[in-house]
Amino acid sequence: MSQAFPKLLSSQIAFDIALTMRDGFDKHYRLFRQASQDAKRYFERGEWAVAQAAARERIGFYDRRVQECVQLLEDEYDPAELTDDVWREAKLHYIGILSGHKRPELAETFFNSVCCNILHRSYFHNEFIFVRPVVSTEYIETDELAPTYRVYYPAVDGMHFTLKRIVTNFQLDARFANLARDVQQVEARVKDFFGDVLEPNAQFQVLSSLFFRNKGAYIVGKAINGDREQPFVVPILHNRHGELVLDTALLEREQIVILFSFTRAYFLVDMEVPSAYVQFLRTLLPRKPRSEIYTILGLQKQGKTLFYRDFLQHLKHSSDLFETAPGIRGLVMLVFALPSFPYVFKVIKDFYPAPKDTTRAQIKEKYLLVKHHDRVGRMADTLEYSDVAFPRARFSEALVAELKHHAPSLIEEDGDNLIIRHLYIERRMVPLNLWLTQAEQAGNDADIEHGIVEYGNAIKDLVAANIFPGDMLYKNFGVTRHRRVVFYDYDEIEYITDCVFRTIPEARNEEDEMSSEPWYPIGKHDVFPEQFGKFLLGNAKIRTCFMRHHADLLTAEWWQGRKQRILDGVVEDVFPYPQAIRFCNQPAAPATTGAPLLPETIST
Repeated sequence: MSQAFPKLLSSQIAFDIALTMRDGFDKHYRLFRQASQDAKRYFERGEWAVAQAAARERIGFYDRRVQECVQLLEDEYDPAELTDDVWREAKLHYIGILSGHKRPELAETFFNSVCCNILHRSYFHNEFIFVRPVVSTEYIETDELAPTYRVYYPAVDGMHFTLKRIVTNFQLDARFANLARDVQQVEARVKDFFGDVLEPNAQFQVLSSLFFRNKGAYIVGKAINGDREQPFVVPILHNRHGELVLDTALLEREQIVILFSFTRAYFLVDMEVPSAYVQFLRTLLPRKPRSEIYTILGLQKQGKTLFYRDFLQHLKHSSDLFETAPGIRGLVMLVFALPSFPYVFKVIKDFYPAPKDTTRAQIKEKYLLVKHHDRVGRMADTLEYSDVAFPRARFSEALVAELKHHAPSLIEEDGDNLIIRHLYIERRMVPLNLWLTQAEQAGNDADIEHGIVEYGNAIKDLVAANIFPGDMLYKNFGVTRHRRVVFYDYDEIEYITDCVFRTIPEARNEEDEMSSEPWYPIGKHDVFPEQFGKFLLGNAKIRTCFMRHHADLLTAEWWQGRKQRILDGVVEDVFPYPQAIRFCNQPAAPATTGAPLLPETIST
């Protein structure tokens, strides 16, 4: 028998460790579900500030529970008691107690997190942790009263009644303004899919829990008719009077993909069996990896685990070399990529040339701010890792030399591995500056205009979320495969409310005008929007497009006005889908006073 599997599971310590970890995970998920259940109440009452604070708070639940569990084990046991055999046996006991568990894949990840926090990376071995899943998530039974999804039959009950029952079955404790009217509009949208003939299997499959995010609740499901399937999402919002409305029906797959984008805040969804929700969503979003689906559901640690497993599999089945990512080299980050893998790897440098004035700790704080902030569809989510082992043979000598030169404190060679002590991983995008250059070289004026329109929209969406990008150069923005412009360089971001937007004072005399240095005082948080054009509009075509669509971004008055609206507590009515497909043009919710809120953004 392999040394990894003792003949007898005889260690009481190992069994107690397994129970402690299982109980720690169960506590975490109980609180996680409670936060999702509370989201329903906040939505019904329109308590947006409370809802967003709770969503931010939930992001930290996992790490707190892991640290609690680590502390319990370290307080309970002497390090000498935790031998290799004990750790191996603890894993085997853990597998046993996960039999019949509703969320085994999440519990396995929790076990890994605790284990890796206690043991140094050079000490623990693969047999101590779950390198790959052991307990199956297939066909996990749910509570009969709360199935993963419900099935409705329009051929039996009629289309209008069926759609109305889908909505009312969620039992929202708030009054609809005119549900019959809204259902009729949804019916008109889905009629094209079903046509005049309902096949015997015609049905709607609808996930049993609503998806909550910011000021919206979303019904998620799919329609089936014969051998055809059609995903759909129906957003529920509050109107200006505080009544509920069905705002639209999303039927195009690309619109639904954008709703579930890695650039948006995580949903709050009450899930008894998360793997069943992920499996259902993959039928709607077949190109989206399971790691991203777990992440957008708020289970970002499971998303990290699955991403890393996918990455290791990719390394095994590929042979290309890591290389410096294309684009202008950053002053703060060294960015490299594997051409065959759609992500980039970002390492914080040890030193930064002028004019950068920052530290590694400050940069990490900025990235953490983005993780907890509403990303409004315009900021890329990041995966943060520590002590990542890469195969040394996949790195060129030039890239290794570059890493060691710019970030020597983070790089270690250990046998056949190159260890990077800290890095971020992001979805790869085409840098906007390269996009614009390529469009100009190809004579594609339409792409130039699209890029500039999207760039300005991205900035305005960030402003709506109280975010000032800081460094607004095109190289800090990327273009996604859906042709959306997204911000991804966070080391200089600030809250809009912390900035002072000013107009450059008139020169007092000719000497002032000719001076290479400003003749006026400049505060730490001062921003002069009229200067943006010097860095952004050197190209004539770009300038023409920019001035046609976003000239207001060059005026201090525009920025001052937006800042004041945030300070006044005004919430902009913006959405994660195009305005054109909404059922009505009235605002989704009234402007409110109080703490600034972070609304969704329009997908244009």
